[in-house]
Amino acid sequence: MTSREKVLRSLNHQSGPVPVDIGSTGLTSMHVSCVAGLRQHYGLPDHPVKVVEPYQMLGEVEDDLARALGSDCVGMKARSTMFGFKNEGWREWRAPWGQVMLVPAGFGPREDPSGDVYVFPEGDTSVPPSGHMPAGGYFFDAIVRQEPIDEDKLNPADNCEEFKPVDAAEIAHWRGELVRLKGENRAIVGGVGGTGFGDIALVPAAFLRHPKGIRDVTEWYVSLVERRDYVHKIFDFQCEVALKNLEVYAQTVGDLIDVIVICGTDFGTQSSQFCSTATFADLYAPYYKRVNDWIHRHTKWKTFKHSCGAIRPFINQFIECGFDILNPVQCSAKDMEAPRLKADFGDRVSFWGGGVDTQRTLPFGTPEEVRAQVTDRLRTFSVNGGFVFNTIHNIQARTPVANIVAMMDAVRDFNAGR
Repeated sequence: MTSREKVLRSLNHQSGPVPVDIGSTGLTSMHVSCVAGLRQHYGLPDHPVKVVEPYQMLGEVEDDLARALGSDCVGMKARSTMFGFKNEGWREWRAPWGQVMLVPAGFGPREDPSGDVYVFPEGDTSVPPSGHMPAGGYFFDAIVRQEPIDEDKLNPADNCEEFKPVDAAEIAHWRGELVRLKGENRAIVGGVGGTGFGDIALVPAAFLRHPKGIRDVTEWYVSLVERRDYVHKIFDFQCEVALKNLEVYAQTVGDLIDVIVICGTDFGTQSSQFCSTATFADLYAPYYKRVNDWIHRHTKWKTFKHSCGAIRPFINQFIECGFDILNPVQCSAKDMEAPRLKADFGDRVSFWGGGVDTQRTLPFGTPEEVRAQVTDRLRTFSVNGGFVFNTIHNIQARTPVANIVAMMDAVRDFNAGR
């Protein structure tokens, strides 16, 4: 059985070895420092690791490391970062914690004597910075650059600036990825920009030089109640563009990909939700359903929904919208216990993640505690398939390499008996 077959069997809710994803998306990967530590542990060639997403400082999981970890998935590489500059022109940069890594040419950080680091949209240092890594930090936060709001002049088009038809350069990038991934026996994960409705990580538009419209996080959430017609107009425009881009994407990549990431919009906090189920049904569900319906009518792809937090109240709605996969499965949040999730939803949606807690167990537990939790989650989620092993979101900086190795060893040992 190839890695791809293993993944597809599980996503079709068939029993068998549990497939693994480490590094195929910006939601299932790890900090650049952890990538470097694992390369050293497994005796792989020692060279600076590429930072493929500076926002979270995610490191590239190259093929040799993916094989060492036993990952069954690979992603189509993104052409641009969340700060708008291209993943090209790689050069060395020494991070504040001392690691030398490779960053895109547009990264161009401004490093203050205080230890703070700033990056700029599209690498343009003539405009205010859009990302900030505080002294002692390991990743960037988006800087809110909200202009004063004049309710009488609010225009939904200002919040639609980033939603455009794909251009020839993007299509050429996809075709290049087709060549790179030709003959790949792992499951391939793809994605098209603009399908994540209301993703709060994207609302500040760290990739735009001069973002207009509603770009403040608090104001955005207020708008879900006070300016709902405004948000509907944004989502309607966004959806129309997304559907056209999906058509181009499908014509270009065809059946090469197996899974498509639709959105990273979070609906849960640690103990509650960002909106009501009624708000979701009115404001989000119609657009998610249009996107999922189009994909399921025209392709064989499985659709991937990311949402952190205590999202149990939304899971039935996600399923009704047509999502095939739920990630990151934050079992540490309220009412998100693994056995209940599997019992109540496991026959209707696949869980991609949830394999170990990245808030406590993986970074702060012992290797034995990591192994025990991983084994328990594997036993719970693997019944009748519907599970791809991954951590609960990305592996964070300063996570002990020994714990990551213990996690992967536990998966191998579990699969050895299947």
